[in-house]
Amino acid sequence: MIKKLLCTCSSVMGLLLAFGAAAEQTTEKNYADFCAACHGADRLGGAGTALLPENLARLRRPEAFKTIAEGRSASQMPGFAGKLAKEDIQALVDFIYTPLPKLPVWGADEINASHLQHVQGSLPDKPVFGADPLNLFVVVELGDHHATILDGDKFEPIFRFKTRFALHGGPKFSPGGRFVYFASRDGWISKFDIYNLKVIAETRAGINTRNLAVSGDGKTVLVGNYLPHSLVLLSAEDLSLIKVIPALGQDGTSSRVSAVYQAEPRGSFVAALKDTKEVWEIPYGAKDFPVRRIAADDYLDDFFFDQSYRHLIGAARDGKKGQVIDLDSGKKVSELDLPGMPHLGSGITWEHQGRPVMATPNLKEPLVSVIDMTTWQTVKQIKTQGSGFFMRSHENSPYAWTDGFNSKDSRDVMHIIDKRTLEVAKVIRPMPGKTAAHVEFTRDGKYVLVSIWEDDGALLIYDAEKLEEIKRLPMKKPSGKYNVYNKITRSAGTSH
Repeated sequence: MIKKLLCTCSSVMGLLLAFGAAAEQTTEKNYADFCAACHGADRLGGAGTALLPENLARLRRPEAFKTIAEGRSASQMPGFAGKLAKEDIQALVDFIYTPLPKLPVWGADEINASHLQHVQGSLPDKPVFGADPLNLFVVVELGDHHATILDGDKFEPIFRFKTRFALHGGPKFSPGGRFVYFASRDGWISKFDIYNLKVIAETRAGINTRNLAVSGDGKTVLVGNYLPHSLVLLSAEDLSLIKVIPALGQDGTSSRVSAVYQAEPRGSFVAALKDTKEVWEIPYGAKDFPVRRIAADDYLDDFFFDQSYRHLIGAARDGKKGQVIDLDSGKKVSELDLPGMPHLGSGITWEHQGRPVMATPNLKEPLVSVIDMTTWQTVKQIKTQGSGFFMRSHENSPYAWTDGFNSKDSRDVMHIIDKRTLEVAKVIRPMPGKTAAHVEFTRDGKYVLVSIWEDDGALLIYDAEKLEEIKRLPMKKPSGKYNVYNKITRSAGTSH
């Protein structure tokens, strides 16, 4: 009898183990089929963020389930409820919250070992092309991981070259505009000489990287990482390592870095931490790059500055209030009414009736929020046909352009807002049925470039006054294009 019971128990255990192994294989296959292309086969990130407990601290499991099922706003994350059963989605949630047996290390030794110097010595300091070097666009084509240097007067490509996989956060320029620096999602930082059309150097600064900033004096590059939780300082000359700063909050919390930007009028870098309520200011002219910690009322997922760079305007991804921090005093001075999760990295400013205003699209509401930057009160919520992601303008244009990128039914729409009346002056569909996003103006503000965000996409060029298309260039999912002059002069109409 005892032998029979033991045999029966053994059989049941065997079946349970076999069932568990089969379920585990199914989950791993589902991850490989639906997740790995963006988040990496090793869950360390790729075009999408790393999927590890360390990176999911602020995302509760029910929210993770909802994200897998329905997709995620302000991202390329689709929903899989139509392809996966509820129990399969739950198994994926459990899988991504399971720690890896061992987290990879990426510190000073690994960064130094990754350093690549592609060009030895100096190159000529005159462009090898005849176009205006300050009216060039760097166009990032995510469809096949290339970038194009585009003549902003003739609207003709000058040079197209292969980049690292899945660039993110927008390229940043040296102060004079000769060099452009790229950050890839998997941590590679590349320096490109626009004058000579050559990649100069590369360094892998992290495993899963958020974005980079270049100091106002052109000497230092700061990289913000999701994994490992760190800030990395590189020499802007050759991308050699200067310093690694662990992203540890005052309370010892290890944190991802939400975003890093340079604040040239302050002579500093500014970074926000994603998992602890702190903003860091790092003067780039000071020895050893000391960190000044500023407490925030809430987590900051993104931020931008007023034109003086005294005030930082930030918001959390799941919040409905923005916060304004006076960087001089280190204190919050106001809250902003931002009802639909603003995309502050796309915020712009202009003068309206003699007062400075800021405007930002809202990712979850079909609204553009316009806020008085003197009183920090809402001037108007401009209704649009769909919730947007990018917003751009130019000092010489009476119009601001924003898309419907976050709306299922209006992703092909562009709203053109009159900055004088704060009304939508015109709605256009550049290519009906295809996603239109990310506007950038030419140096003089006379022309507007719009991305058709598809693998068989295009750049569409518009007359900024007549609001009519004049030319289109086929491209592979042109995610963004960045005008040299507008960026290095910190135009009020574009991100900095």
